[in-house]
Amino acid sequence: MTSSSKYSSKASDSLIPIPTLKRDNQAWWVFGVASFLVSVPVFFQAPIVRVFPVVSLIMTLGLVLLASFLQLRWPDRWWGDITIGFSWSWLAGSIYWGWFRWEPLVHLPIEAIGLPFALFFLWRGWGKVGNFFYLGSLLGTVVTDIYFYLNGLIPFWRDIMTAEPDAVSGIFKSALVQMQTPWGFSWAVVFVCFLIGISLIALQKSELHWWAFGGAVLSTLVVDSLFWIAACLV
Repeated sequence: MTSSSKYSSKASDSLIPIPTLKRDNQAWWVFGVASFLVSVPVFFQAPIVRVFPVVSLIMTLGLVLLASFLQLRWPDRWWGDITIGFSWSWLAGSIYWGWFRWEPLVHLPIEAIGLPFALFFLWRGWGKVGNFFYLGSLLGTVVTDIYFYLNGLIPFWRDIMTAEPDAVSGIFKSALVQMQTPWGFSWAVVFVCFLIGISLIALQKSELHWWAFGGAVLSTLVVDSLFWIAACLV
């Protein structure tokens, strides 16, 4: 075999998108980690940020340091990338739920605090897994907030944040009545189908960053469902 044919053979092999077992395992790992980071840490952060918001804010630095370590030392760099993306969500949650939770109107602007950086890094081609994870979690937040606005749930949001513990149950029940109208049910179906559709499209891709995006978007439904169940049980 000539030298030229040898190189052309190698080049053609590299262009054939044959999925390997290792690649498939990585994709599912990315999906699982992204789903975990959206759905589980929020329940740990909530009590911390409510009582010790400064501690929660400082923990963001710890996440960044952990991400740097994983990027430098861990064989699979996506662990560090996704930790960086998660740190943006943790930072936004610390700021909003620590000091601004009484005002829903600033929720999305604060949650989008990392958006300029994520877009800049994507433009530079840096940390795609983490940045797509952050964009997926932000999209889920945007959809949830839009649902609140369309169904007139913002006043209930404010009331819950300022109410005494004994009054929370009544506020939740009133909010559920507002959601269980034909208007509220219809928009819930539209947004659920939208999020599932976006997730399925992302999971058709072979690149790991799309699996991070799909996992983050899909797990938003899990978190919303858990809060809805909790509201029904209060």
